[in-house]
Amino acid sequence: MTVFVDTSALLALLDADEARHGEAVETWRRLLHDDHRLITSNYVLVETYALVQRRLGSDAVDELASHVLPLIEVDWIDQPLHDAAVSALITARQRDLSLVDCASFEVARRARARKAFAFDRHFTARGLVPA
Repeated sequence: MTVFVDTSALLALLDADEARHGEAVETWRRLLHDDHRLITSNYVLVETYALVQRRLGSDAVDELASHVLPLIEVDWIDQPLHDAAVSALITARQRDLSLVDCASFEVARRARARKAFAFDRHFTARGLVPA
C-alpha cells in the first residue's frame, strides 16, 4: 500500500520533544516493517529541511538526510502539478492551508495513496486515512 509522508510526521519522528514523537516512532517502525511504499514530494522536503534545521539543528538534518529520506520515494513537483496546487489553494480559501499541503494532496491522489503518515488534520479532511 502507498502511504504519503508529510512534514508533520517527519518532524514528530525526529523531535523527541514533540507531543506525538512516540506515536510517530511506532508508526514509522510499523510502516517499514510492513513494507509500505512511502512517498512524499520535494515540496515536503524543502519544508521539512527548513523546520528541522531551525528547530533541531544540523545533527537532525543529517539524521533526516542519511537515515529517513532514503527510505521514502520523492515525487518531484513539475509545473502542471504546481499550477494545480496553486489553483486548489486559491479555490480552498483557507488561511491555514498551505501550497505544500495542496501539492501533497495531488501527489497522494496521483499515486493512489489512501493513507498518510501525517499529524495535519488537512489530510484526513481530504479523505486520507492515518497510517
